[in-house]
Amino acid sequence: MNAVAQIGVCYGMLGNNLPNAREVINLYKSNNIKRMRLYDPNQQALQALRGSNIEVILGVPNDQLQNLANPSKAQSWVRSNVVAYWPSVRLRYIAVGNEVPPSSSLARFVLPALVNVFNAVRSAGLESQIKVSIAIDMTLIGVSYPPSAGAFRGDVRSYLDPIIGHLAWARTPLLANIYTYFSYSGNPRDISLSYAIFTSPSPIVWDQGRGYQNLFDAMLDSLYSALEKAGQGGIEVVVSESGWPSAGGFGTSVDNAATYLSKLIKHVQKGTPKRPGKAIETYLFALFDENQKSGPELERHFGLFSPNKQPKYQLHFGGGRHWDIASKEYNATFPLKSDM
Repeated sequence: MNAVAQIGVCYGMLGNNLPNAREVINLYKSNNIKRMRLYDPNQQALQALRGSNIEVILGVPNDQLQNLANPSKAQSWVRSNVVAYWPSVRLRYIAVGNEVPPSSSLARFVLPALVNVFNAVRSAGLESQIKVSIAIDMTLIGVSYPPSAGAFRGDVRSYLDPIIGHLAWARTPLLANIYTYFSYSGNPRDISLSYAIFTSPSPIVWDQGRGYQNLFDAMLDSLYSALEKAGQGGIEVVVSESGWPSAGGFGTSVDNAATYLSKLIKHVQKGTPKRPGKAIETYLFALFDENQKSGPELERHFGLFSPNKQPKYQLHFGGGRHWDIASKEYNATFPLKSDM
């Protein structure tokens, strides 16, 4: 990875009022967003991505894992959704499953699906261009404090160890969804808002001579420590989701979300205390507020944009247009308010 971490944005589609794929690709281009995470091989999105030069994480939906545990079905999936679009769509990673709970009935299919998709990509001659991984959440970490003590839960090791063993062998990063919001909202007594949104003026945690000024670094470094303890300290981590909701729950507001997102974009260029100077490839969640997302209300307020394509925040992806939250056009179309 080059010195500048390229920020991506996750393109979720769980809404009944979202723009079409071609408009979405234009939105990425006009805001200089050069990477995208796509959760399934949506054909309209893949067609619209042709020739766009946007790099893509392509997801295998969890409900396809059992299917792709069959090698011939994995070959067919890769032919239809990867080879058919390469190289006019710049596929960067394939995420085989997203946040599959190790206790779920799907867990036993993750490793065979991962290996089968990897083999299919390799047989197409694309294994050096397209890396095949999985996306985890941070519930797999049993110990996260202090970061140097980070360790995976004992009950997930039999699930995870063969997967990360394969990733290490294939020289492929692990994808991890890291949300300081949920850690903060779940434990505001011990975690301050400023630590969670990058506004602490000085280190809050000292750990083996390393100062932690923000929770994002502490969480990512606890994952690096967990990988080391599992014997795979050489694996890189790509932050495949991170964001902050603007409404719908404790600690949600437009201001908090704007602060978190804008500071995250700047911060990931610098690396963490454990890996200083090593830029962190990071994908912001999500492009739009998605009104059909299930779960608590806040799940429907993670968007960087409203469904009418108006920006909710002033964010800068480098070299592109600066999103101006104070513009007349913006205020006329979408009054700023928190739904708290």
